[in-house]
Amino acid sequence: MSKKIAMIFSGQGSQAVGMGQDFYDNSELAREMFEKASERIGVDFKALIFEDNEQLAQTAFTQPAILLVQMIAYRLFKEACPQSKATLFLGHSLGEFSALCASGAIDFEDAIELVHKRGSFMQSACESIEAGMMAIVGLDDVGVEKVCSDAQEQGKKVWPANYNQDGQLVVAGMKSDLISLEQTFKDAGAKRALLLNMSVASHCDLLAPAQAPLEEMMQLMIKNNFEAPIISNVTTKPYSNKEDAVSLLKEQLIKPVKYKQSIEAIASDVDLAIEFGNGTVLKGLNRRIAGNLSTLNVSDMASLAKVVEEVCI
Repeated sequence: MSKKIAMIFSGQGSQAVGMGQDFYDNSELAREMFEKASERIGVDFKALIFEDNEQLAQTAFTQPAILLVQMIAYRLFKEACPQSKATLFLGHSLGEFSALCASGAIDFEDAIELVHKRGSFMQSACESIEAGMMAIVGLDDVGVEKVCSDAQEQGKKVWPANYNQDGQLVVAGMKSDLISLEQTFKDAGAKRALLLNMSVASHCDLLAPAQAPLEEMMQLMIKNNFEAPIISNVTTKPYSNKEDAVSLLKEQLIKPVKYKQSIEAIASDVDLAIEFGNGTVLKGLNRRIAGNLSTLNVSDMASLAKVVEEVCI
């Protein structure tokens, strides 16, 4: 009996200089995808990803770079194991767009342009304000939510943004408001309240200006062509049509990513998960969220071979 597989993709923060180099050096397909991505948005992805530079940390360039490497990993896996079918797709924030591309609902080059523009829209929404994000460690969700709601009643702009795992929730908002709440979070029981190196405030109301232009592009690029359902970051429920994709991914900009809740929801429905792209961020989260869910990863040629041997042979 074939295994039920969740194909999963991480978001911003998983990028690193040199990611995908092994794919590029050993695969003609990878080199072709680098070239197509570069031509589509006028960016030299070899220089962007393989050389030290400041652009890789800028949202508008981080997003297509991550998606490029993830889609190379996914396509190399599919090439080596064409009989393997996804039961569902799942991504964390940006990763939901990689999931959309892997599902067949958006063409690869369109996806590169879409997430490049998404990053630009997000940067534009935050360029005139001091926005930021903060990781709260060691405090339960209810505690974090209460600090945020109390702060909002005082006029502060701060919201829960990423539900990653028990005891790890990222909040977003005005940087000055986040800094002012550092001690408040600790007084409530947090072990750490760490301001992240982010120039945007993802998944909160501050990104509302990015919604309309993103929706316009998605209407043009997304198709009603889903190999398998995608789990929404917003609802934790599956969707498999263009109308829902556009609506939910527009909403995702200003609503928290419920990754922890999504994994809890699917853990009993699949036999394993495969994480595609640089690093093992989601593999680590999955182990702590649902220890019974085996998660493999494809991040280079060696890990690809290992997964193919385990899943496809």
